[in-house]
Amino acid sequence: MDAINAPDLLSEATNTVVGRIIYHLTHHGSSTGTRLLLIIIVAVLAHVAIKVVRHLSEWLIRKSHEQENPLGFVAQKPRFITLIRLVVSCITFLVYFFAIGLVLQELGVNLTAYLASASVVGLAISFGSQGLVQDMVIGLTLIFSDAMEAGDLVEIASTVTVIGRVEEIGLRFTKLLNFYNQEIFIPNRTIANVSRFSHGGVFAYADVQIPANADREKALATVKRVAAGMWRQFGAIILSEPVVGDMESTEGGWNFLRVHFKMWPGQGGLIETTFRQQMVSAMKAFEPNYADWQVAVTYRAMGGVKR
Repeated sequence: MDAINAPDLLSEATNTVVGRIIYHLTHHGSSTGTRLLLIIIVAVLAHVAIKVVRHLSEWLIRKSHEQENPLGFVAQKPRFITLIRLVVSCITFLVYFFAIGLVLQELGVNLTAYLASASVVGLAISFGSQGLVQDMVIGLTLIFSDAMEAGDLVEIASTVTVIGRVEEIGLRFTKLLNFYNQEIFIPNRTIANVSRFSHGGVFAYADVQIPANADREKALATVKRVAAGMWRQFGAIILSEPVVGDMESTEGGWNFLRVHFKMWPGQGGLIETTFRQQMVSAMKAFEPNYADWQVAVTYRAMGGVKR
């Protein structure tokens, strides 16, 4: 079987609808007007084809917001959207590339020279935009390897370490929204490590010791009141309503209540200072000598508490 080279592929394009129009026009006259009409027809058809492809891609993306697209599977964002736009970009390039080749052919330019020039230009561009290529390759790797997805809370080690919620994973940048509501654009090629908070935050456990002479029901109500007040006041840091567990006992006979907090990463000082101080102040109503050490704060592996 003979090998098929690029000029042959481009010449075979003349057998398409556009190619047949070109054939009939060029074989019924070679006037300047005819060639001008030919160029206009090719340009219009290429433009219409691109419009149709882009309209179809945007329609599919809008459908993906409804979770299930017309092809019958659940769209994975940003994976689905990025894949669609990448395909559209490739189709756009190919349509314009072949359209320009057909126009130049009618103007008397040799197709082999056109393809050779395009190859040289493409090689020069690739050398000058290595960073862009790296961004695209790493962006696609992040998307299709499930390293992170839109909505995840992550810590990214780049030129600096950034903690934030993933807004978008693009072919050039990954966009995060940090604790201060800033949009941070990280070039994909600078991403060295991704730490994913799979449950959407860091969990802090505050063990509140209950004084021996305290009424259990009143003590429980006090702990719940303080925890709920913290959530209402610091809702941007405490990501969900605190959960107060059942009364537990240690081997030494101390009773305590464990309060579960889901926190924005790096903001545990709020529990270690403000919550502890408020809890100590509230417990002094039961025991005047209640001290800071009787509210112990720890951070552990996730478990038991759902998102």
